[in-house]
Amino acid sequence: EVQLQASGGGLVRPGGSLRLSCAASGFALDDYGIGWFRQAPGKEREGVSFINVGRKFYANSVKDRFTISRDNAKNTVYLQMNNLKPEDTAVYFCARAPRLPFSLWQSQPYYTYWGQGTLVTVSS
Repeated sequence: EVQLQASGGGLVRPGGSLRLSCAASGFALDDYGIGWFRQAPGKEREGVSFINVGRKFYANSVKDRFTISRDNAKNTVYLQMNNLKPEDTAVYFCARAPRLPFSLWQSQPYYTYWGQGTLVTVSS
């Protein structure tokens, strides 16, 4: 059974850091792309970052602050989030895409499995 388990969210002050984990089971990360998305209260879900075949992509709003990485041995994708801002507050989801044109990594219909989400709150 394919599963994605997102974890690592919490409450952090502005300027702080968190590392999110997306533990995959039922498939090998090597065969798929993994994206991180987020949904803030009252807003649409948006793409944050994506990793596949050594390629990494970031939304402009998080570039230079967030870093995506993958540990194939642990079958886990990480999202290191530094210099967090209040506008980063959202529920963060990881999702799997079997194949997609890299230019469309933020296009949600390409993602066939989604994790349950983990809440990140950035507040003083």
